[in-house]
Amino acid sequence: MKKPSHLVCAALHLMLWAGTAAAALPQDLPPGLDADVVERLPKRVSATPATPQAAATTARRWITLSRETADPRYLGRAQAALARWWGQADAPADLLVLQATVEQGRHEFAAARATLERALQANPAQVQGWLTLATLERVAARYEAAEAACRNVARYGATLYATACLLETRSLQGQHDAARSGLTALWQQAAGDATQRAWIGSLLAESEERAGRDDAADAAYRRSLADAPDGYTALAYADQLLRRNRASAALEVLRPQPDSDAVLLRRAQALRLMGDAAWQPLARDLEARFAAIAARGEGLDAHARERALLALWLHGQPAAAWKAARTNLALQKEPLDWWLALQTSEQSGDAAAHQAVRQALLQTGLQDVRLARWQPRGGQ
Repeated sequence: MKKPSHLVCAALHLMLWAGTAAAALPQDLPPGLDADVVERLPKRVSATPATPQAAATTARRWITLSRETADPRYLGRAQAALARWWGQADAPADLLVLQATVEQGRHEFAAARATLERALQANPAQVQGWLTLATLERVAARYEAAEAACRNVARYGATLYATACLLETRSLQGQHDAARSGLTALWQQAAGDATQRAWIGSLLAESEERAGRDDAADAAYRRSLADAPDGYTALAYADQLLRRNRASAALEVLRPQPDSDAVLLRRAQALRLMGDAAWQPLARDLEARFAAIAARGEGLDAHARERALLALWLHGQPAAAWKAARTNLALQKEPLDWWLALQTSEQSGDAAAHQAVRQALLQTGLQDVRLARWQPRGGQ
């Protein structure tokens, strides 16, 4: 199962990481939409930006680096760039959208929604704000609301991104053939833009995987990563490979990625599946990281997905995994999160809880072949 995040529309596919998953928009949005993709910053920035424009540029660079590396730690630097305007009532709308992007990346979804509402009230033409809101609605499995946000993207002129936003949302609801056709057409239109092709290819790969077309998904993941290497896409592809028992291929996909929690977790699982005891020190490293977070007094809820997978995959502790998965499902409801909650509640033997999760899934309208064994035949 994949990470996810998830699941991201148009530009917001470039703004999630595993989990639910932030970076700048693809490059062909019109000027003035707070959407320029810029070069990477060095690892340190010497001064806090003095103007809103400089703050936006600096924050986008850190957000982009976080996206490219699938490493949320760079979001702290994005927040530092925005510090002068962070949470201020008179902050410009484009900085509010960037603040919401950082909050979303940290799984502070309620805060991100409130920040976006302020931004869109101040400037309803903030296309990136509508795209971010669409992602938040999808993460919450509120697909009608996500489609409404996508339509506002079209209303303010970003037709390509509105189309991708709608196609991804409808794919989650089972319209896989329409998503394949539409995303393939968008991918062909982007022939001269490798970054845009990579983004569309990743959306297509996820849609094909939800449809159960693993070979097509595999090809789309490979095309996407060939066009433009990307941390989120690499994690999603690694999850697909692990699910198909192709552990050595998953390790190869993860090889260039930095040692984020999500990457270490998948490397450890791949090694375990291969019978290589090198997974054990990686598991201990992850345990130490979570212990350090707790020792600092920081909440672990934002790490509940990884903690659940650690307990399920590496420790074989379904009850502990279910406890973390339940916390995670309260935060985000992407396909991986449903799979994790269903798998762990079932394995832990909590029949009542498992039935409650199944019923909650049915009410969302999500259609994903990977969840089919827990859903009634024909969606009834």
